[in-house]
Amino acid sequence: MITDVPGVLVGHHERVGDGWATGTTVVLVPEGAVGAVDQRGGAPGTRETNLLEPENLVQRVNAVCLSGGSAYGLAAADGVMRWLSERNLGFPVGTQPHEVVPIVPAAVLFDLPRSDWGNRPDASFGYAACDAAARSFELGTVGAGAGAAVGSLKGGIGSAGEVVGEFTVGALAAVNAAGEAVDLTTGRAYAADHGDFGVQWPSRAADLPSRRTDLNTTIGVVAVDAALSKAEARRIAVAAQDGLARAVRPAHTMFDGDTVFALATGAHELPDASGPFGAVARPAALDALCSAAARVFARAMVHGLLAATTAGGVPAYRDVWPEAFGQPPG
Repeated sequence: MITDVPGVLVGHHERVGDGWATGTTVVLVPEGAVGAVDQRGGAPGTRETNLLEPENLVQRVNAVCLSGGSAYGLAAADGVMRWLSERNLGFPVGTQPHEVVPIVPAAVLFDLPRSDWGNRPDASFGYAACDAAARSFELGTVGAGAGAAVGSLKGGIGSAGEVVGEFTVGALAAVNAAGEAVDLTTGRAYAADHGDFGVQWPSRAADLPSRRTDLNTTIGVVAVDAALSKAEARRIAVAAQDGLARAVRPAHTMFDGDTVFALATGAHELPDASGPFGAVARPAALDALCSAAARVFARAMVHGLLAATTAGGVPAYRDVWPEAFGQPPG
């Protein structure tokens, strides 16, 4: 899980049922982390992403807010800022402990058709997600994944992690893409070869109703406990987008605003030029972390698909192919 990276917490708040299928997920780093972002696709909805450019002033962020609700859902970040400011967490702008500006980049996904019009996350969702933040958290139809859909199927929150030497790399994805995550003629996830997902992949086509292509957007975070610059952290986010592209087909379309944030907590230093491998040691170590970022993000995408439950009128994988989970089909 992404919370295998020390210092990273995750919290959800969602409403599902009675005309609601949407929510907010917060990746909280109370001690701060170097932040970066990579955005692709033609329909992004974001906040505070320019701040993360390497040439700009602020180096560390306090949280990343992921939300449903399309552009309306960006309001959830206001609640995250309020929660952090009440705890004096943020970029210092004065001499008193409370004189801080919390740094909360955010991205939203398009899930409006799954709720009655007007039912979307606001600042209270972000605040409640912070209150719920912990190392242990749920996957599936929760938080920003409550109203998510991926192609013909229900999407959701997924997470995965990997150890690379002394470093830990973790990812969290809110899976909500225009493309499919599954070969619908077989039921096998496109990124099935990226791990053992505890299922027996089926080998039959599904009879699924056609679903109108909505505006979509997969959003997520990849975290690492390495000490990185903002430029190096951005390479991690870039690599994670490769994992997204392995998991859905097509990816990064004009109807997606795929956005991946990177967080580097700084617990472990990369090797420097004084070691036996000289000047190539640091970029080689960074490259190994980038490769892991792609793998864990792809796995997080599959976990989000498999953990999702039917909501908002979109069928879940587990209901279409129950035999993958040891249940009889039909």
